[in-house]
Amino acid sequence: MPALIEALGLQKHFGKTTALAGIDLALPEGKITAILGPNGAGKTTLVRAVATLIRPDAGRLLVLGHDSVRESMAVRRLIGLAGQSAAVEPAMTGRENLAMVARLYGARRIAARAAADQVLSQLGLDDAADRLVRTYSGGMRRRLDLGASLVGSPRLLLLDEPTSGLDPRSRIELWDAIRVLGAAGTDVVLTTQYLDEADQLAARIVIIDQGRVIAEGTPGELKSEAGTDRVELRTRDGEGLALAAATLAGFGDAAPEIDVATHRFSVATSDGPRSLAIAATRLNDAGVEIEDLTLRRPTLDEVFLSLTGHAATAEPAEKPTKRRKGESK
Repeated sequence: MPALIEALGLQKHFGKTTALAGIDLALPEGKITAILGPNGAGKTTLVRAVATLIRPDAGRLLVLGHDSVRESMAVRRLIGLAGQSAAVEPAMTGRENLAMVARLYGARRIAARAAADQVLSQLGLDDAADRLVRTYSGGMRRRLDLGASLVGSPRLLLLDEPTSGLDPRSRIELWDAIRVLGAAGTDVVLTTQYLDEADQLAARIVIIDQGRVIAEGTPGELKSEAGTDRVELRTRDGEGLALAAATLAGFGDAAPEIDVATHRFSVATSDGPRSLAIAATRLNDAGVEIEDLTLRRPTLDEVFLSLTGHAATAEPAEKPTKRRKGESK
């Protein structure tokens, strides 16, 4: 069975700017995959190459076994693409938008309407199907944009920064829609610079920085590489904090971090959930009144920082170089 996406030494340059610097990548089918990186890392360039919108300068790119350059039409029949802004017509209804796209895919009128109805139901837009899109919220427009990518029944759905610019409620609504698609069997590859988004949605994460893949794996695997777990607790007052610190003296793998102002105690541990149970027993036996006790794993933010030395939003946005007169787009 071919990989969902396989890149071998993939390179792309815009003038003196290197967008992709020799990417090697093999993504399996059947998982929601997040390509994570700062602005300018090469995420959008990679997606545009997979979608056959740009040609790599070097290397090879296969999509479900098809060469993205020599078999570009075959690749286009297999994919759906939703870019960074909703490409829907506000003067038409949601149903009309999707039926129009289905017709562009070659469906007959009745089949196009049936495909539109199915996707509207799949994305929870039934009640708004016959409203003009200009009355939709931002999150509803993005879901409809996903629908436009689905009416052609793609094997692979590419989402480039799908929640960029959305408010928190709309982001959550779109996350739910993406989860539904993944659960229904649609292969989804999304780019994001939001660490919480990758953590929420993806079964597999690929981290890109400066045009190179620097790490990949499940969220749990990546977090394990970034550091150890931490037992963290908060007490009601300073007296309780002092008692907790004395009770847990020598506990964990390093010296604890103590924040007197917020009554917080934190210590690294390599024993996982067992260490939380031990800490809870000791604190209870000592009569320490705690308001919160938890085992915290490293975050994806810490993963990214440990791998790159900077935060996931530290880089400037990637920009193609200005074309010279006479060059094609």
